[in-house]
Amino acid sequence: MLPAWRHRVSAATLRADLLAGLLGAVLVLPQGVAFATLAGLPPQYGIYAAVVPCIVAALFGSSWHVMSGPTNANSLALFAMLSPIAFAGSPEYINLALGVTILVGVLQLAVGTLRLGSLANFISPSVLLGFTCGAASLIALYALKDLFGLQVPTGTSAFGVVRHLFEHAATINWSAAAVGAVTLAVTLAVKRVARRLPFMLLGLLAGFLCAWLLNRSGWGGAQHVDVVGPIPAAVPPFRIPDIPWDRLSDLLGIASALTIVALGQSISIAKAVALRSGQHIDANREFIGQGLSNIAGGFFSAYISCGSLNRSMPNFEAGAQTPLASVFSALLLVALVAVSAPLLAQIPLAAIAAMLLLVAGGLFDFARLRRIARLSRTEFAIALGTFAATLVIRLEMAVLLGTVLSLVAYLYRTSRPAVRTLVPDADDPDRRFTPLDELRRPQPECPQLKLIRMEGAIFFGAVQYVTDRLHEARAQMPTQTRLLAMTKSMNFIDLAGAEMWEAELAERRALGGDLYFHRPRTQVLQTWAQTGFIAKLGDDHIFATKRHALHSIVPTLDPKICATCTVRVFEECPHEAAAPGIPGQPVRAAQETKADAADAADGVAGPEAAAGEIEAVKRKQARGE
Repeated sequence: MLPAWRHRVSAATLRADLLAGLLGAVLVLPQGVAFATLAGLPPQYGIYAAVVPCIVAALFGSSWHVMSGPTNANSLALFAMLSPIAFAGSPEYINLALGVTILVGVLQLAVGTLRLGSLANFISPSVLLGFTCGAASLIALYALKDLFGLQVPTGTSAFGVVRHLFEHAATINWSAAAVGAVTLAVTLAVKRVARRLPFMLLGLLAGFLCAWLLNRSGWGGAQHVDVVGPIPAAVPPFRIPDIPWDRLSDLLGIASALTIVALGQSISIAKAVALRSGQHIDANREFIGQGLSNIAGGFFSAYISCGSLNRSMPNFEAGAQTPLASVFSALLLVALVAVSAPLLAQIPLAAIAAMLLLVAGGLFDFARLRRIARLSRTEFAIALGTFAATLVIRLEMAVLLGTVLSLVAYLYRTSRPAVRTLVPDADDPDRRFTPLDELRRPQPECPQLKLIRMEGAIFFGAVQYVTDRLHEARAQMPTQTRLLAMTKSMNFIDLAGAEMWEAELAERRALGGDLYFHRPRTQVLQTWAQTGFIAKLGDDHIFATKRHALHSIVPTLDPKICATCTVRVFEECPHEAAAPGIPGQPVRAAQETKADAADAADGVAGPEAAAGEIEAVKRKQARGE
């Protein structure tokens, strides 16, 4: 099947993708070598991981801008899991690394094929924002090492780099800092003056020339600007990993853990980039693309790869239009290493660090953080929590923690459905039933009949909250022994919710009152029929319209209380006791017409409709549907 983005390809997009791909190829050179070293593999394996996997993931994935390749998290995780069972860098270790990569690809492909990508929908925008800002901070902190030419021990954390910078300020390489400053200045100037030009590549070229002059002229004194250095061959050889069968069980466990690491990074990065580009991401297809890329990569000497934020964001910022940018990046990487390895070896690390600082600055979205802070303190707390977790724990665990925080916040909100008291609004010409908290001034309730509107799901987590609200209402006005619940907005109910209403019915009838419902949904009626609640309640206690409900309920109220009542808010109340134009004016039949019409528009034709719907539910129950 041909990709949907093929219609976007044109001469202009090809040019943009080619330039973005060139930048991606240049950026991955030092990263690939460094990440392979972190993974305990020879340097060339980092280059291999940016070739075949990058092409396959781009062609079979969903995102137009995500570039796959080696990453810091994958490299460290692979080393941590394989080093106890094989000596790093040995032939056995390399075979195990490639075998694990193939197994990870198979598991990723299975996740996508089984359409389990919907699990990624639980990563909320606030989590993505916190993750993106945290990842941007990590990119910037790690870039400080090369920007200032520091000799930081391998494996140092991001905050360890900052501590090293302050503790060893005297060792700062000011020549490297100058190269970084020139790169930043030229990039920002070109971006401001002529954004259509490849400003990031031009900035990198300026840094290259600055480093060349400093190193060759001796203007930097004894301080030499570090460069990428010798680059190994980039053509990945085909090989079938030689893995002993007795190692397979160990590798499956390792592959399962690494799959979670890789998928967590990939989908988070894809959604973070899509949040900026406006593209829709198909999580299942993204997982399939990542799975195929690791399967193919494992046979072409590549260790575990996934979406790389360090390359995906520069790819987007450089103007990439289609996944062909990733294809060009991989092909240009091979060509550049083959043709101009000596020249590429002179690219200053400080210039690359300056590029990453620019990317990090663009990723840290202060405006969106401020907007979320104004709109929702809960969402802002989730974003900050994810941001902090990204800085101090592994990236995929930070996303998981943020997702858990989002689900906890969601469950807290849904466990507190609105239980809103209604009265006819005396200031409204149509006297519509309105929640008390929306009235412009306090207005009285009927002393015998409580009207409430349920908004939300009544499930096991919400039962106690709703029960407490109903008990509070009874305590505030003990004479309101009858309750009419408007349940059109009660969209779901489970067994615990059904039992709650059964308890409420028993308590009200024990007090001499009763319980009634207006417009319960079909799912609610089905649950009530299954639990036998409708038989206890009675079909005549469920109404299709408010007017029919009041016509049936008001005549059953205690006449002694009605005789002394001065509120008389309903049409059915004795008219002689209420003067026109005062808060207690009864609701006129003509004024209820609009509410009845609204009920009919929602699919209820008249008073008989509720009974008909209940009968339909009973017939389905009898047929076993």
